[in-house]
Amino acid sequence: MLPRLDELESDLEERKARAAAESWLGEIEGIDRTLQCLRDKRADALRLTRITRQVDLGVPAIGTAR
Repeated sequence: MLPRLDELESDLEERKARAAAESWLGEIEGIDRTLQCLRDKRADALRLTRITRQVDLGVPAIGTAR
C-alpha cells in the first residue's frame, strides 16, 4: 500500500506543478486537499504497520503416519 501512495503523491505533485503553470487556482486547491488526505492515510498506514508487526511462525512440519 505504501509504494502505491508514494506513486500517487508523485503524480499529484506533477499535476499541481502543471496547474500552477496554467494558473488553475481551483485545481491547485483541490490537489492540495487531496495531497493532505493522502499524507494522512500514509501516516495511518505507517502507524498500523508499527502496531501490527508480523511474526513468522514458520511452516509446520508434516509428520509421518503411525
